[in-house]
Amino acid sequence: MLDYNSTSRAAEAVNTAIDTALQTANMASPPREYLGGSRLGHVCERALQFEFLHAPKDEGADFSGRLLRIFGIGHALEDLAVAWLRAAGFDLYTRKGGRADGEQFGFAVAGGRIRGHVDGIIAGGPSIPGLGFPALWECKTMNAKSWRETASKGVTASKPVYAAQIAVYQAYMDGAVPGIADHPALFTAINKDTAELYHELVPFDAALAQRMSDRAVRILQATDAGDLLPRIAQQADHFECRMCPWAQRCWSLPG
Repeated sequence: MLDYNSTSRAAEAVNTAIDTALQTANMASPPREYLGGSRLGHVCERALQFEFLHAPKDEGADFSGRLLRIFGIGHALEDLAVAWLRAAGFDLYTRKGGRADGEQFGFAVAGGRIRGHVDGIIAGGPSIPGLGFPALWECKTMNAKSWRETASKGVTASKPVYAAQIAVYQAYMDGAVPGIADHPALFTAINKDTAELYHELVPFDAALAQRMSDRAVRILQATDAGDLLPRIAQQADHFECRMCPWAQRCWSLPG
């Protein structure tokens, strides 16, 4: 009979094998060669430059196996949300041609250097006050604390990065899906701890979309010129800097 220590060592070995496989696959994935529309709302433009340039992250800042598992769970829950909405009568499209292996709906501008891929487009569905079609659908998964904050404050106040993503996607997708910017987006947040759902209608914010578009151009122009944009903070112990995977690199550079 196996004792507890043997079982514990086996469990640790299995987890190590899983995490190693996830990290290996992640490192083998080709790097993103564009500025992602989902990232434009990030508070620090210099961090977005580092990200765009694939600057090496600080030691220990690469995605851990645990974090990659969290990402995987989030993707699986988003797939469940798609199934739930379709079962509820929403005509929701997530891939071109309606095929599971089809290409995601998205956009590319500035010669393909700014791109985004949307979670879905709702072409029709139940009569919901304020919801018109076509509508952008964006889905996020959150822990209980983050979900409660979003549900109580709304996505714009609690998650400005997501609000910026929605505005940019509505703006750039309107050419391919006419009318999508005329109707509020449907934002869905899934509580990963309790399976609670929060839905919010997010009207198109043209001013926010323009600011984010201008920001993307500014980042590309500065990067092409070899210039570093300002940091978000004046001190390295700022909370945003402490969480940044390029903090050591950034603060070792002038300005």
